[in-house]
Amino acid sequence: MTGRVGALAAIAALAAIALVAPAAAGARVPQGFVGVVADGPVAEAGLDPSGELRTMVGTGVESVRIVFHWSDAQRYRRMEDVPAAERPRYREIDGVPTTFAHLDPLIANAARRRIRVLPVVTTAPGWAAKYPGQFASPPARTDTYAAFVRILVERYGPRGSFWRENPKLPHRPIRAWQIWNEANLRASWLEKRWPGPYAELLRAARRAIKATDRRARIVLSGFANYSWSSLAALYRVRGARRLFDEVAIHPYTRDVPGLATILGRVRHVMRRNGDRRKPMSVTEFGWTSAKGKTEGFGIELTERGQARAAARSLRLLARNRRRLGLRSAYWYNWAGRENPPGGSLFSYSGLRRVDPDGRWIAKPAQRAFRRTALRLRDCRRKAAIATRCARR
Repeated sequence: MTGRVGALAAIAALAAIALVAPAAAGARVPQGFVGVVADGPVAEAGLDPSGELRTMVGTGVESVRIVFHWSDAQRYRRMEDVPAAERPRYREIDGVPTTFAHLDPLIANAARRRIRVLPVVTTAPGWAAKYPGQFASPPARTDTYAAFVRILVERYGPRGSFWRENPKLPHRPIRAWQIWNEANLRASWLEKRWPGPYAELLRAARRAIKATDRRARIVLSGFANYSWSSLAALYRVRGARRLFDEVAIHPYTRDVPGLATILGRVRHVMRRNGDRRKPMSVTEFGWTSAKGKTEGFGIELTERGQARAAARSLRLLARNRRRLGLRSAYWYNWAGRENPPGGSLFSYSGLRRVDPDGRWIAKPAQRAFRRTALRLRDCRRKAAIATRCARR
């Protein structure tokens, strides 16, 4: 994700041996299983996302994970703090100036394409941060975060104001909410002792969300690195098991079979803690095309290598979907602005790239992802078929 410096070195070398399920002939996945993260260029303010969302549909994408930055929507504590030129974009909600100017176009375009949206709500604004000025600061108080997520549900949930204001759009309300991102990493949650405070954030957010949409699903923060150990640590917090409806994992690994190893270990921890039936989602996975361009954690490949990994990993997740109880899987990332040598590893993670002149370019990985995703949904003949599959 934007601003990420995830410490992946320890996990990158993990490869699977015994936990990979045998290949299942003709593996198919349900609607919404194949997703991508729309971080970076697609979500940049001022850009029209409609063209790229249309391309996603043709690529077989049926779900998109979008970062809802709290710091963008509620940057200011009081209306008098908002610069005069910006005030038309804001409305005062519960005493806090709030803008949906950046989120509304993304939600509208996803609804038109009938793409399911999973928001990850993260990044405290300075006035609400425990450590102001630090990107990875947790909130100073859980109630301010809970108030914000409640506002989001009231905007984009089943009875949300967004749908009343846009009656011609297909009604595609958001029904799942991911609470923070990678809370088990210091790069996303500054404090080393995170399980207890994160559980309190979950508790407050769950109460606020369920009060507005009682059937909404609460999704965990996407654990990376030794994710099974982090999940076990959260389970040790009294009552934590009852605070979430879905586990989320970011199984970055050097070799494709490592996905099954990591997810198998997570599922083992879930069973041991009484969550045998609870679903799990892979809310980030992927490889970069950064080989020879910037150093990383063992997940950097050539563009052709990234394409092979995209196809193989999707097939592996589809084959193991039932055994592991997977609800969905999101490739990180849809597109990136690839930096010159020495730039960020994750800027090379996109299935597509945006050149300096603004052109959107398909990488080999997008073509491989498309072929595989459409086969998994039995939508192989034309991109138009993919659109019909997304709607059925």
